[in-house]
Amino acid sequence: MKRKQSRTWNQKQNNRWKNDCRKNLQFIENLGFSVVQKNQNFWYLELPRFHGGEILIERKFVAQKIKEFQIQEYITQNLENVGHSHTKMVKTPLGEKIIIYASRPGLIVGRKGHNIKQLTRTLKKKFEMENPQIEISEVENPNLDASIVAEKIVDALEKFGSEKFKAIGHKIMTDVRKSDALGIEIVISGKVPSARAKSWRFYSGYLKKCGDIALSVRKANAQAQLKTGIIGVKVSIMPPDIKLPDDIEIVEQRETKIEEIKEEQKETREKPKRKRKKKDESERIEGNE
Repeated sequence: MKRKQSRTWNQKQNNRWKNDCRKNLQFIENLGFSVVQKNQNFWYLELPRFHGGEILIERKFVAQKIKEFQIQEYITQNLENVGHSHTKMVKTPLGEKIIIYASRPGLIVGRKGHNIKQLTRTLKKKFEMENPQIEISEVENPNLDASIVAEKIVDALEKFGSEKFKAIGHKIMTDVRKSDALGIEIVISGKVPSARAKSWRFYSGYLKKCGDIALSVRKANAQAQLKTGIIGVKVSIMPPDIKLPDDIEIVEQRETKIEEIKEEQKETREKPKRKRKKKDESERIEGNE
């Protein structure tokens, strides 16, 4: 009886999985893409074409965004223990420019630029990019970046195990608070430390959960693979440069003191006129003689 029940249960699961796949494929085909299956586990999309061979602009944008997302996922999966934050893609007249933000840019470059050259080759072959230009920029404060902090927690859990998860959580929380963050929340969920799954929350400071300000909170998710199973790590950080509506600055009105300026009246003293002495005509005549 047990074998029959297990078989029927497996058949039900397979039927559910097939129905879900059909629904997803139907949704993709409604968007205008044609789904092609090479193997049982490999699927890829093809752009639709009209009779003239032209592609719709909207579908071209969708395909471009899918390609960008695939490139970003590939970079994050390959760059491990580097402090990878995020990647940006910018179009230039020379080609596509990929900007990688990380806390350890030297490890991405490698010795004599070996790692970057290898990455450009794989991007050209796998994603059919003509001239990918990779630029690496260093993150100024890695303790305020949620993805870098989540990667630190994952590395520590994989190194020291799930027994010291409390020490890891408190240590990273204090480091983030020292770098002038307004608030931080770390949630570690999984079989920690017992056999049953449980979630542990580390919280410090002020953190917004709703409203427009909650959109500016930096969030990241990561997974640590341990012997007991996969442990999920969720990090949310509130940076110090956010202006909260609670912070009200009262501007004090300055009193302008008007002082009457007294004009000093300059005393104009009348100078006495010099009186010319009239010489007698007799004296003038004598002088001429």
